[in-house]
Amino acid sequence: MFSLFLAGVAAFAVASAWRWPFKAALFPLAIGIPLVVLAGIQLALDLRGRGEPAAGPAVDLQFGGDVPDGIASRRAARLFTWIVGFVALVWLVGFPIAVPVFMALYLLLQSGASWWLGAGLAAAAWAFFYGVFQWALRLPFESGWIQTRLGW
Repeated sequence: MFSLFLAGVAAFAVASAWRWPFKAALFPLAIGIPLVVLAGIQLALDLRGRGEPAAGPAVDLQFGGDVPDGIASRRAARLFTWIVGFVALVWLVGFPIAVPVFMALYLLLQSGASWWLGAGLAAAAWAFFYGVFQWALRLPFESGWIQTRLGW
C-alpha cells in the first residue's frame, strides 16, 4: 500500500509540474520522475511476492556502544552546531557565499585540514555551485541579510 501511495503522489507531482515553466518544474520533475520509477519497481516486487522473508534482520547494522554517553552527546551537539551555523550563514550572506565559506571553515576548524586544502576545496565548491546553479541553470538566489542591509 505504501509503494502504491508513494507512486501515486509522485505521479501527481510529475503530472502537475509537467506544464510549468522550466525553472519552476525542475525540482519536482528531478525528484518525481525517479521516485515514480523506483516506487513502481518496489510495487512490482511487492505484488510479485518474493517468498518468505529472511530470518535475520533486514539490515545488519549495529551502532557502536563503546562510546560513552558524554562523548556521544558532545559530538551530537557539535554536529548540530555546525548545521545551525550553516543555516545562519546562508541567512546572513546567501547561498553563493555561504557554501564555500562554510566548507573552508569546516575543513579548517573541524577536520584539521591544511589551509591549502581548505582554500582549494572551497574554491572548487564555489566554482561548482556557481557553474551549475547560476551560470548553467540561471537560478537566482536571494541576497543574504547583510547584502540586503548594505544595499548590494
